[in-house]
Amino acid sequence: MVAHLMAALLGGATWTLAEYLMHRFDGHEMKGRTHFSRQHLKHHADILWFAPTVEKVRAAAVVGPVLGGLGWWAVGAPGLTFAAGFLAVYAAYEVLHRRIHTHAPRTAYGRWACRHHLYHHFKSPRANHGVTVPVWDWVFRTLEPVGQLKVPAKQVMPWLLDADGEVRAAFRADYVVAARRAPRRPAEDVRAAA
Repeated sequence: MVAHLMAALLGGATWTLAEYLMHRFDGHEMKGRTHFSRQHLKHHADILWFAPTVEKVRAAAVVGPVLGGLGWWAVGAPGLTFAAGFLAVYAAYEVLHRRIHTHAPRTAYGRWACRHHLYHHFKSPRANHGVTVPVWDWVFRTLEPVGQLKVPAKQVMPWLLDADGEVRAAFRADYVVAARRAPRRPAEDVRAAA
């Protein structure tokens, strides 16, 4: 029983490392040269766009059996539990990541995760790659502290604003929306107006 618990915890922890490495190196460093990187950069351009769920399920359907098979071969039944822990934390990551972008945080952890991850989107894409935990950012020295976060007007999350278009009172200490710039007028329009 203890072996299975430890294997599940190790599998979950391994997912957090995989999450960090994929996000940092494939998502960003490949600069659009891989399918995952192109999808990731598209998500950065539009924070409400996510890769199709069917692609994520297909990836899990391949990775799960491979991890489980290798685990069974290496250590027996706890190897299967390792794979289950890995996939369970991957599924939790997918839910959490989407909710960060689409739903207001309701817990202290949710509030931290939103600020930590959205800092990566809006301030420094070279920092805070771990969406679910900051451990690997700390280990690899990519963790940056987050103060009040300036959100570009064109990327505002739906949950951040109230009915009047202002940052909800509960989030004003954490977020400010950057002012929209007025469109530039062509020179002849400016002269005609003078």
